Amino acid sequence: MGRFKLPEELDFIRAGRLPQKYSRERMNGKVCVLTGATSGVGYEAANTLVGAGATLAIMVRDKQKAEELSKELKEKYNTEAQYFIADFSDLKQVRQATEAILAEYPKIDVLINNAGVHMTTRQLTNDGHEVAFCVNHLAAFLITSLLLKRLVESAPSRIIQVNSEGHRFNGLDIDDLTWAKRRYKGIKGYGASKTAQLMTVWELNDLLDGKGVTINAMHPGAVKSNIGTNNGLLYNLYSKYIVQPLLKDPKISGEAIYYHASSPEMEGVSGKFYNLTNEEIPAKHAVDRELGKQIFQISKELTQLDKEDIYEI
Repeated sequence: MGRFKLPEELDFIRAGRLPQKYSRERMNGKVCVLTGATSGVGYEAANTLVGAGATLAIMVRDKQKAEELSKELKEKYNTEAQYFIADFSDLKQVRQATEAILAEYPKIDVLINNAGVHMTTRQLTNDGHEVAFCVNHLAAFLITSLLLKRLVESAPSRIIQVNSEGHRFNGLDIDDLTWAKRRYKGIKGYGASKTAQLMTVWELNDLLDGKGVTINAMHPGAVKSNIGTNNGLLYNLYSKYIVQPLLKDPKISGEAIYYHASSPEMEGVSGKFYNLTNEEIPAKHAVDRELGKQIFQISKELTQLDKEDIYEI
């Protein structure tokens, strides 16, 4: 009798049970850009990167938390993280912070888009974007796009999109990205943003082919984080007493991000989705390349990149 094989849709169960891979490669002289670094997954990644000798630039929303993290890293590793402030629901601020990073660093070796949010109600940004879609996808898309040429100039370099198994909940409708025609469901809104991000990973991978820049996406594991704490008292109580006790230490996520950023095993590997450090098959809807090309173009338009030459690399 042959060995039972899970259907493709349940491949994440197999991947989630596999032992994790680790890297002990030093990153001395490497410049890493990390978003969402002041708590949870990003905080652990920041410590792991700086502890291994990387030069770290963080893009975060809260200046006080950024200063506290930079001070902590200085005390631990005698290295400060330079911070750039931006509210990820405001694409103008995201653009300004990214341009400031470009002005500061002539070389960028690794970009890690980690910042994320989960909404329980439909909310729109000042520019009319659904908040989760803007923070989780459009902001990361804008940062990545603006840094593309610098990453190519710095090759070999790597892009890591911290995605989620939440992409499996989908919710993506290109005719209703703001949920004006549908009842908003937080898990679907989150799924839509992560699906869009995954779809653009495949497009960017094709664009970067032969350029010395790899791009991969990863699920950071079911770990404790501050995502969703913007959703009010009831959600926070539910998260604190019901959800968080069931989750793992985010250190495993920091180690996984470090593996993707530094491991020689990941050199030249691109266009993949990982459950932490193990390759996994994404949901079928997230590998619809025809829809992905449409999402890529829509993302360019929504971030006002459609008339710029940044993709001519």
